[in-house]
Amino acid sequence: MADPKDHTRPSVQKGIPQPASLNPDWTPKPRRKLSEAGEYITGILGGDRVRLSQAITLIESKQAKHQALAHEIIEACLPHSGNSIRIGITGVPGVGKSTFIEAFGQNLSANSRKLAVLAIDPSSQISKGSILGDKTRMAKLALDPSVYIRPSAAGDSLGGVARKTRETLILCEAAGFDTLIIETVGVGQSEVAVHSMVDFFLLLLLPGAGDELQGIKRGIVEMADLIAVNKADGDNQARAKRAAADYRNALHLFPPKASNWTVQVLTCSALSGMGMAEIWGLVEEFRRFSEANGFFQLQRQSQARYWLHESIQQALREQFYQHPQVAALLNEKEAEVLTQKQSPFHAAEDLVRLFLESRS
Repeated sequence: MADPKDHTRPSVQKGIPQPASLNPDWTPKPRRKLSEAGEYITGILGGDRVRLSQAITLIESKQAKHQALAHEIIEACLPHSGNSIRIGITGVPGVGKSTFIEAFGQNLSANSRKLAVLAIDPSSQISKGSILGDKTRMAKLALDPSVYIRPSAAGDSLGGVARKTRETLILCEAAGFDTLIIETVGVGQSEVAVHSMVDFFLLLLLPGAGDELQGIKRGIVEMADLIAVNKADGDNQARAKRAAADYRNALHLFPPKASNWTVQVLTCSALSGMGMAEIWGLVEEFRRFSEANGFFQLQRQSQARYWLHESIQQALREQFYQHPQVAALLNEKEAEVLTQKQSPFHAAEDLVRLFLESRS
């Protein structure tokens, strides 16, 4: 018989008693089954925001069954899309994009517009997470019944733009939203992707042109249909006017736009609401102008062609890296490249050749 005083032998302590349920009548709900495509389609076309949000989640999912269902929903909603004005909004960090969108959106709502805001949140390259705090930054707008705000994580897609944003546009238009705003991460490669899915591109800048004018990439200024100097309030009003004049003079150095539209520069204040009505007036004027000369429809066709080729490249890239033989050889080729036993170009050719031969 073991000595109770023998401390060399392990002993088991009694566990803490489990507390009683806070709600004895509660029973766990069964996992919600995935709805059929028809339920989503009917809900979206009827303006059901819950179904719209669920469908967008399917679009953003990487699961094959979700993707198949999302494609079915998109194809059915496609004939009901295309009847909105799509506006891209960008600007340097700190320019006040979210505050501007809230003030601008309130102006649109007052003019009986149904607005959907697709805000792209930057993702951490370390944790891959996003804050998705745009509804917090647009608290008043989020409570407006005629406004729908959908933050999406940028993920690892090119330029920090959510890869599925264009499909989300289709669903929002099918749900009856006649004005769409895409807020980008900030000045960078993301603007190229956003410009390829919007009708009107607005560049927000801060007062005090000078160095900032040099810091803005020429290509982004060339894409802009309107430049607005934000935060033109209080002591900033004089600086904002000078900045607008500087930007206006700089635009003379740029070639004419393909739409033949003359880019204008305005000052505005998201805090006071100054300039919001003028900006919306220019958006409407641009649409009338570009529809009259045929550019509006031509640009949308060009964008559809662009996203066809982008989607082909993305699909091929995914198939390539998911191919088991390529995945097995990839580490070996990387090691050879790092030790300079093979050039990156020849290593790539070997991997692509392997991929194509295995599928022939």
